[in-house]
Amino acid sequence: MLKQLHIINYAIIDEISIDFSGKLNVITGETGAGKSILMGALSLILGDRADTSALLNREKKCFIEGTFIIGNKNAAKDFLKENDLDAEDELVIRREIAANGKSRAFINDTPVNLDQLRVLSNLLVDLHRQFDTLALGESDFQREVLDALATHNDLLIEYRKIFLQVSSLKKELADLQEQKMQFNKEFDYNKFLFDELNDANFTENELENAEAELKLLSNSEGIKSALAKVFTDLKEGEQPIVQQLKISLNQLQIFSSYHPNLPALLQRLQSAQIELQDIADEVDHINDHINYDPQRIEEINQKISSGYKLLKKHGVQTTNELIDIKNKLEEKLQAVLNMDENISSKEKEVNKLLQQANQKALLISKNRQSKIKFLEEKVNELLKQVGMPNARLKVQLAQGELNLFGMDTIDFLFDANKSNRFEPIRKVASGGELSRLMLSIKSLVAQSMDLATLIFDEIDTGISGETARQVGIILKGLSQQRQVICITHQPQIAGKADAHYFVYKEIKGDAIKTNIRSLTQDERITTIAKMLSGEKPTAAALENAREMIMN
Repeated sequence: MLKQLHIINYAIIDEISIDFSGKLNVITGETGAGKSILMGALSLILGDRADTSALLNREKKCFIEGTFIIGNKNAAKDFLKENDLDAEDELVIRREIAANGKSRAFINDTPVNLDQLRVLSNLLVDLHRQFDTLALGESDFQREVLDALATHNDLLIEYRKIFLQVSSLKKELADLQEQKMQFNKEFDYNKFLFDELNDANFTENELENAEAELKLLSNSEGIKSALAKVFTDLKEGEQPIVQQLKISLNQLQIFSSYHPNLPALLQRLQSAQIELQDIADEVDHINDHINYDPQRIEEINQKISSGYKLLKKHGVQTTNELIDIKNKLEEKLQAVLNMDENISSKEKEVNKLLQQANQKALLISKNRQSKIKFLEEKVNELLKQVGMPNARLKVQLAQGELNLFGMDTIDFLFDANKSNRFEPIRKVASGGELSRLMLSIKSLVAQSMDLATLIFDEIDTGISGETARQVGIILKGLSQQRQVICITHQPQIAGKADAHYFVYKEIKGDAIKTNIRSLTQDERITTIAKMLSGEKPTAAALENAREMIMN
């Protein structure tokens, strides 16, 4: 509920502060006193765009602040948490407009943009001006009215959960199908690349090893010649080195006991002789295994040639990179083969959930359909009560594609004159008709819907007498469930108020200013009597006013 509205330097308002009650608040005053100015100021904290022409004093800021009690408004609390704003029971919305036209908005002293302000304020306040067709003509509001009467919120939550799952799975399925289509386009090319690499059948580091082998084979004759010479010098020449070392070893062996260093020297000579003997044997072994093989050279050249072409083709440097490319191509080809199975599995899952969603959507539709006659009859009765005996509401419900709220398209149709020509409300209803139609609908669903503070600006246009009294009765009943604020010229409505505020003009210095005050019981009687009979109310008017208030 709106607990307090504080306005400074707006239009012809210098500074006023209004404390509202939680039930039916009525604002009255002479035409031109400034009631519409109050609504203009309130609109600013609801997110309307600012206009510097509204500033009373161009040397000061315009300041409008509304204090709200959130209570059990879970949607408002969720919004505050989602936007990292303090979610306390008391909420302060402030709007400041500087002389240069710069506007700033705050929620609990935290700066916010106008979009955030509009979203939150719409959760807290429903401001219905004359000629304002927005809410009543919106399909969302019309659906919410039927759902409120059907009282199937748990079913809606279950359905919405399934629908969101279906939507998510459909997107995954579409992605898979798109991926398959793309893979199919590339399949033949990828298959060709894979087959080419697979036929090459490279092993790890094969090209690098082949290059080394080719160098060896190409130089085999020179290598064998060098190895043969080394072997001959070490072991089989006219004076082989190994034999010479053995002779030297024998010559020194005789004198080993005559000098302390000779045994160690002999040991080293013996080690050298054994090492050279081993080297000679290894050289001979290597020589035996090196052979010039022109056929093998041709095979290696062909392998390296095809390998270089593939390296260049794929823009890589090593055999292992080619093997990695082949493995990835194989994975892609396998993925195409597995994709049909994945798509089939996903389609079955989607179809299963779609069946569940359809069942629940049909039940939701049935529940809504069952409340249409009740809604039409009750609203049409209320329309007669508020002075529209020839007006009729008709609810049109058609089933279509599944959406977040079921499968129904809902449209409220209106006939103001028993012409049997029903048209969408937004096209045919006048401002006064819309106000009373909105009042009738909202009063019917007030207990079921989580309605915000309801503000009616001049809902009484074009009515008087008994009709005005009936509107007052409906407003009074509506205020038992939530806060209602109503600007009116009708004494019959003013008499139903829990709190009555009077807007007036006064002269301060050389300027005319708008002010507002809460009326006492006696002041209310006098004010309503003036509304009944003029500036100097008669005794009968005063008595009539007293009776209106007491009843």
